[in-house]
Amino acid sequence: MSFSERLTDEEIGRYSRHILLPEVGGKGQVRLKQSSVLIVGAGGLGSPVALYLAAAGVGRIGLIDSDVVDVSNLQRQVLHDTAQLGRPKVESGADRLRAINPHITVEPYYDRLGADNVADLVSKYDVIVGGVDNFPARYLLNDACVMAKKPLVEAGILKYDGMIMTIKPYEGPCYRCIFPEPPPPGTVPTCSEAGILGALAGVMGSMQAFEALKLLLNIGEPLVGQMLMFEGLRGQFRTVEWDRNPKCPVCGDHPTITSLTEYRIECDIHGRERYRR
Repeated sequence: MSFSERLTDEEIGRYSRHILLPEVGGKGQVRLKQSSVLIVGAGGLGSPVALYLAAAGVGRIGLIDSDVVDVSNLQRQVLHDTAQLGRPKVESGADRLRAINPHITVEPYYDRLGADNVADLVSKYDVIVGGVDNFPARYLLNDACVMAKKPLVEAGILKYDGMIMTIKPYEGPCYRCIFPEPPPPGTVPTCSEAGILGALAGVMGSMQAFEALKLLLNIGEPLVGQMLMFEGLRGQFRTVEWDRNPKCPVCGDHPTITSLTEYRIECDIHGRERYRR
């Protein structure tokens, strides 16, 4: 069956600049139409990811977020606008994506990502993109993707700098191979504490969308085994290479983490806060 039999005339026109690319072509565009991506977090990173994947014609996009649109979000979360203040981000985002591309399906989940739902969600999608802003969710998502053998495009942003890496379980390092445990609570400031230049989210989120498209189309070289660091004020990128850690607690040769649980904050005998599973 030719791609013209699987894409409408309107879709062929809409995606014509993709179809012109030899590495994509009509078959690649059909593949995108038949693919699915789960975006965890409809905020600063999730916004450009969702916009570009919807525009690219990824057939089914899932959005999970438990927050509502706040005026402080609008400086960087370009999926939303002033008229959406107070609405769940997944509802605001779903409406925007459907307006961009009526040929795709958007599945909003107005819920908190947790140990009770992450495995089921991850199992339903081809590629997972992480846009979370806290360590418990970041580690939970990493562990779930490793256990399900699903590729995860991970990124982080703060102030003027960002990082991105692609995790293909057992083909390269996972997040825990590099950072086995989260840092103590309070040692790494959040965006609400340290601030962030809004355009940084656009840079790193767009790169996440690019990585997801590479995975779906099976083209190029995804950032597996590489952490790409962006120093915004210097306008420089640098790459740090990592190997899979055979002693990793989740993807190592003898894993010690074999079930999905969330970190919680506890105090030690000296009153210092720390994460505990």
